[in-house]
Amino acid sequence: MKIFLSFLLLLFSSFCFSQIKVKDTITRRAIIGYIQNGNQVNFKPETPPLIPIAGAPKPSYSYLWEMGDGTYSKEAEPKHTYKNKGTYNARLAVTNNYDNGKPPATRPKKVVVNDVSTPANNTIASIADQNGFTLQKNCDPIPDQEMVVILSYQNLENYVSNGKLYLFYNENQFKNNNFELVDFRTHAGEKEVKENTFAVANEVNDTHSYLASTEGYKPIKKYKNTTTEEDLELTLAEAKKEYRNVSILEMDDTNPNDTHNVFYTFKTTPEMIKDTSATVTMRGIYVPNRSYKNHKVKNLEMEIVTSHDPNKMGSNGSFMNYRLVRFKRVNFKTRFQNNGEGPARMIRLETDIPDMFDKKTFQIEDMYPKCPICPKEEVSTTSCLDTIIKQKQIFFTFKNIYLPGSEQKNVKEKDSTKGFVKYSMKFNKDFHKVKTKSRTAIIFDKNEPIITNYATTRFLPGISIGVKAGYNYYPSLDKSTNYFVGATISPFKSYRFYWQAELVNSLHNFDSATTITDEIINGANGVRRLQRTTSTTSNTNINNEIPVLIRYNINNFIGIGAGIQANINASAKQEQNSKIELFETQKENFLLSTKEESVSANKTFTDFKTGFLFDLTIGAARIGPSLGARYVMNFKENFNYFQFYGIWKF
Repeated sequence: MKIFLSFLLLLFSSFCFSQIKVKDTITRRAIIGYIQNGNQVNFKPETPPLIPIAGAPKPSYSYLWEMGDGTYSKEAEPKHTYKNKGTYNARLAVTNNYDNGKPPATRPKKVVVNDVSTPANNTIASIADQNGFTLQKNCDPIPDQEMVVILSYQNLENYVSNGKLYLFYNENQFKNNNFELVDFRTHAGEKEVKENTFAVANEVNDTHSYLASTEGYKPIKKYKNTTTEEDLELTLAEAKKEYRNVSILEMDDTNPNDTHNVFYTFKTTPEMIKDTSATVTMRGIYVPNRSYKNHKVKNLEMEIVTSHDPNKMGSNGSFMNYRLVRFKRVNFKTRFQNNGEGPARMIRLETDIPDMFDKKTFQIEDMYPKCPICPKEEVSTTSCLDTIIKQKQIFFTFKNIYLPGSEQKNVKEKDSTKGFVKYSMKFNKDFHKVKTKSRTAIIFDKNEPIITNYATTRFLPGISIGVKAGYNYYPSLDKSTNYFVGATISPFKSYRFYWQAELVNSLHNFDSATTITDEIINGANGVRRLQRTTSTTSNTNINNEIPVLIRYNINNFIGIGAGIQANINASAKQEQNSKIELFETQKENFLLSTKEESVSANKTFTDFKTGFLFDLTIGAARIGPSLGARYVMNFKENFNYFQFYGIWKF
């Protein structure tokens, strides 16, 4: 028996442990290795094996090296010559592309330089072609992972200046914070400052034009390229309205034409919006001279992803306000990377177009490789982008281009192997409030297509307030009159299914059933007589109704619904009138006397009732006026009723 029980216990333990999902706590690590010769250092990472994804291209790593002196490299094994003696903290951020694991974690490594006999020629490159200010990232954000943002600025003035930098993050349009600033690293004496910069935030004129993709509205100025502005107070106020957090740095004595880099490490929060096609932004502001208001603005756009896949599609229409988007443009962006061993000469993007968008409003916003639009009805022999609009798709074809492959010999800059197409469209005249999904098939030369993720557009629920008034008909009550007014709340202009809640106040007058009671009483002289009592009760109630229902729009004109309802009499006045008749004998042949009595009572918040309701509306089903009929089945006897009403939703 003991052996049998031990066997059962062993089976039970094995089953329980087999059902427990053990969390993988093993962290993959990349180690910084280097070979040093004086002030010359050859860096080489030691990375863990990549884990391929079934059906995906060959996995690979991309790198961002921080040399510790303000310079950086994206090469896999960079060579660097330090200019000055000192101890430098070299850092490495590794991104795993098409890999089924988390990015390898790294630790900084000290590099001690005591000999600077070899001349250094690795000064930070000029960014004058980018207006002296730029933002870039090492990867797109994945929830609960780290990423690095590089802010680069150049003093394009012809004098030594004292400037200021702002980096805004965590957009107000999202409920939760998307980023947590873990650390930032400066190398040119920049110092952090805390200040109340936003005293004028509420003074911004709200009459600006806005884009479709935001909950709290987004100004038309997108700062895709670095722009030069003059009204610093307005720029800061607009940024404060759009972002919750800011990092501010000041720098002194920046020489003319000097370029410097600031490195920020952000950790994306677990609460980061999980929409893998949503676009989030950061905004940098560079004030070259704190004594003046001239400044430069640059937005960094990032698509939220679940894995580091360079071939993807995104949209800024993730959270749109349906009331405001009719004449706005929604942006879409398809990104791609040539992962081959040779250059691509032709790239075709076959992109789905949801029915709600008007293809006649299609326009290209930006592209890379940069090239003109192909001439119509001609065979182009130069680089160009051809667009073919079909019923449900748009084909983009880069012709006669040269996009190097990431595995190609002598290709050290992975960014040179990437490209994109960004385009926008408006909505059709009649479009419904529905979610859309679209994706792209990317074809490099004659290779098999690579299918991207889905880019989604969706609308915020919005709020629609309605007013209604009508009449309730109680077929089981005598002399019943019931008029009501009320208000409704529901999502704005829902397409099919939606919820609706109401608050209705009604004035109800009705009579209870008349009762006649006959009894034989003994008179004063012992004569038995008939006494008849006739009672009538009149009711005046002020009634509150709270219906909650699920509605369904069959089409633009007819809607149906069903739900539950609670009723309570906020005020109930009951008046009982009694007429007592006394007859001479036991029969009603001769009336001796008549007496009338009246008793009234007032109560508040009484007679709680619940029930089901069924509803039908005809008219403007989603917004505007309509007529409705409703049948309410109260669980209390004799209180079922029909409701006839008019409603207007705003």
